[in-house]
Amino acid sequence: MRHMTTVRRTSRRRILPLAAGLAVALTLGACGGTTQGDDDTSGDEGDDDAPAAEADPEGEYQEGLAIAMLPKSVNNPYFEVSSEGAEAVVTELGGEYEYTGPSEATASSQVDYINTLSQQAADAVLLSANDPNALCSSLDQARAAGTYVVTFDSDVDAECRDAFVSQVDGDEVGRALIEMAAEQVGGEGQIGILSATANATNQNAWIAVIEDELANNADYADIELVATVYGDDEDEKSFTETQGLLQSNPDLDAIISPTTVGIAAAARYLQGSEYQGEIALTGLGTPNQMREFVNDDTVTEFALWDPGALGELAAYAGAAMASGIITGAEGETFTAGDLGEYEIGPDGVITLGPPTRFNADNIDDFEF
Repeated sequence: MRHMTTVRRTSRRRILPLAAGLAVALTLGACGGTTQGDDDTSGDEGDDDAPAAEADPEGEYQEGLAIAMLPKSVNNPYFEVSSEGAEAVVTELGGEYEYTGPSEATASSQVDYINTLSQQAADAVLLSANDPNALCSSLDQARAAGTYVVTFDSDVDAECRDAFVSQVDGDEVGRALIEMAAEQVGGEGQIGILSATANATNQNAWIAVIEDELANNADYADIELVATVYGDDEDEKSFTETQGLLQSNPDLDAIISPTTVGIAAAARYLQGSEYQGEIALTGLGTPNQMREFVNDDTVTEFALWDPGALGELAAYAGAAMASGIITGAEGETFTAGDLGEYEIGPDGVITLGPPTRFNADNIDDFEF
């Protein structure tokens, strides 16, 4: 793990643990260990009787907060854009920012980074999780030490963090993905899914919605999901998995890839193959990443939210938490700069907004 800069510790308020459960279409078991505010969490004398923190919606953002972003993996264009948004917010608030993480998208590779950031007394960690439960022990320890955990993009069990900044409503993503695929294959045919990692919370939630739509929506009665493969958010593996998916399913009509790494790798494979223009490809990608594939008709349409805005909102949420403006309770509100005012929903979920579809008509209007 590369060296991480030392961050400055500031005073923090304790918070109550959030209610269990993810605000996605999955039911997850509770993670082990204690959470911030539970008995014996910090070991301080009299801590069990400490009063619950209360939000101060009229409070101001503290200066000098140390906030770090820990993505699923670094060297990923999607997370680099998210980091730019978060860094701009932390800088504006007069804080210290760190972007750090593993080169491979695995839960085990994120544990050391969580532990180090906790030891460095980061005020808040913005985490995109590679597994919903495997990180909970480390997160519990970090929160007990006073670090607020705000997940974004991909969540953990709600008892293991303080808030989750969701890109969009999970069901909206899944429905948009299958709708785009259905439109591009004329409402019938075989489709395959190229996902990220097998345990990625957000990916599995969206895939579950796709499967539910295929099973219960009459509009998709003639569409069959024949395979789901995993590229682990690695470019070369995603490229190879695309090739294998097509070879194993000669009658395949479309691929859905709900990951920015996967859709770009799949598009690159299709672009240089006999399948260009024959196999529909849709999913989640950035306009800059996918522009050439739209311009040469390899891809017709895909979707995403603004990852920079997602990073901004996550940073504001972390700063608001560390400043005592919010505690993560349902109904609390805070102002996220130019993004406006946001209200916290059930299980500490803060939703950015609906996805945007990109195609030849509008892709040049976006630069990220």
